Amino acid sequence: MKSKKRLTNTACHALLAVLSIIWVLPIFYVILTSLRAESGSYKSYIFPKEYTFDNFINLFAGNSVIDFPRWFTNTLVISLCSMVLAAFFTLSVAYVMSRIRFKMRKPFMNVALVLGMFPGFMSMIAVYYILKGMGFLETGTLKQVALVLVYSGGAGLGFYIAKGFFDLIPKSMDEAAYIDGATKWDCFWKVTVPLSKPVITHTLLTAFMGPWVDFIFAKVILGNDIEHYTIAIGLWTMLEKEYVEYYYTQFYAGCILISIPIAILFLLTQKCYVESMSGAVKG
Repeated sequence: MKSKKRLTNTACHALLAVLSIIWVLPIFYVILTSLRAESGSYKSYIFPKEYTFDNFINLFAGNSVIDFPRWFTNTLVISLCSMVLAAFFTLSVAYVMSRIRFKMRKPFMNVALVLGMFPGFMSMIAVYYILKGMGFLETGTLKQVALVLVYSGGAGLGFYIAKGFFDLIPKSMDEAAYIDGATKWDCFWKVTVPLSKPVITHTLLTAFMGPWVDFIFAKVILGNDIEHYTIAIGLWTMLEKEYVEYYYTQFYAGCILISIPIAILFLLTQKCYVESMSGAVKG
């Protein structure tokens, strides 16, 4: 039995090692290419002949084609605004669905579940013409506002994960707060939210990463307004036929840089994942 268990553990660890290598290889290639001194796109070798940080420096040099600092700033502002609004909408809807009982509650949850199964790009053209009719596509700034509204507007439909977490919080805590004179808002903000750091962290990260990496909808709304591009559109521009030979390595340097905010945000909030409600209710 011990021999069989040892063999099974060895096979599992070997499989996990292979999967880890497969997962790490693309990241390793991105890092090496971002440090490559040789220009041009495809090379027959993986390890560069010369290493340099010029690819990172040139991203911030600024020219008529590449305006990485502006694209980075545009995306950061849009993502942060969308994150705050989307998290508030999601948590509010989740709390209502978890704590309040009303006539159309279950039908609403079923409709939300069905709508969540459809990919967002199916309504992209309709949303575009709605925004155009409302005048949100007149200027670059309004286009960015439109992106924030769309990214955060439908976030409330993704309430199921947060609702499941709220269901685990004893309702006796709300009842005790009501006895002390608290309102439903007080229960939500002062009782439920402090106990829900793990799901709030998940909601914030998800709401941030959506706008941060989105390309399709941002391209539809922003069009050819290069000054107000997001980082995804800007990086794609660097891979166009007329630019790819010159900006290929800088594209990979940009990929490294755009991963930094997500990594920082995760590192700052990772401890919230392991927090629990143990000890919240005593007696």
